[in-house]
Amino acid sequence: MDQTLYFTLLLIDKLILIKENLMWSEALRYCRQNRMDLVSVHSEEIQRRVMNVVKGASTEAVWLGLRHSCTVGIWFWVSGQTVCYHNWAPGNGTSEEDCEPIVRSGAVQSGGDQRWISRPETDKLNFICSRY
Repeated sequence: MDQTLYFTLLLIDKLILIKENLMWSEALRYCRQNRMDLVSVHSEEIQRRVMNVVKGASTEAVWLGLRHSCTVGIWFWVSGQTVCYHNWAPGNGTSEEDCEPIVRSGAVQSGGDQRWISRPETDKLNFICSRY
């Protein structure tokens, strides 16, 4: 099998859409209790896989492993990496907009151009777990 094709199939298999509506922290706990993590999108390739997976969502957005820290003013992935690759919808992902009383977390739109959006962590959405 072509190595690129194998990698692509492997990557798709590692992303699992969970059609349960949970708050961000509940979604993170669910993934970790099942030996996975909320998905971190480090490249355009992973973003394309995420876009394929979210088509089956039952909510207008789907949680990613993306979190905002007002203390340091950055977005970061639950994998511990800072955000280098970006796919923000206009008006999202800015520090000023994201420092509200409720902690903000990142989601991807399940329709339209499937860009990332900032949402209150208390919203209840589907989510994507990624196998380690």
